[in-house]
Amino acid sequence: MLLVDRVLEMEPGKSGIALKNVTINEAFFQGHYPGVPIMPGVLILEAMAQVGALVIMSEDPESGRIPLIGGMEDVRFRRQVVPGDQLMIHIEVLWRRGHVGKIKAVGRVDGEVAAEMLLTYTMRQGKR
Repeated sequence: MLLVDRVLEMEPGKSGIALKNVTINEAFFQGHYPGVPIMPGVLILEAMAQVGALVIMSEDPESGRIPLIGGMEDVRFRRQVVPGDQLMIHIEVLWRRGHVGKIKAVGRVDGEVAAEMLLTYTMRQGKR
């Protein structure tokens, strides 16, 4: 399930900005919550992780390696994300040592922080 609509900026291996247009047509709004549609927090985190993966993989797309989540820290939800919102996702790679690294991810709606986290990842060999 791809939760990113467009990549706006990319500095391979360092940073990126992408957006998710949140529409009422999203399947998850059918049950979360009936009559009060709110984008599930776990899907906001997943969207941020997907943009992080794009930034990390853009540095060496031919390596055959894929990033896997190793952990999340300091996860905070600051505002709800609802239909009609444009979730702007900002990623910054904080450090990378070998096949392990950490990114800072922030999702904003209208300039206001909706969610933020630190994500540790590891690069693993993908299928060939």
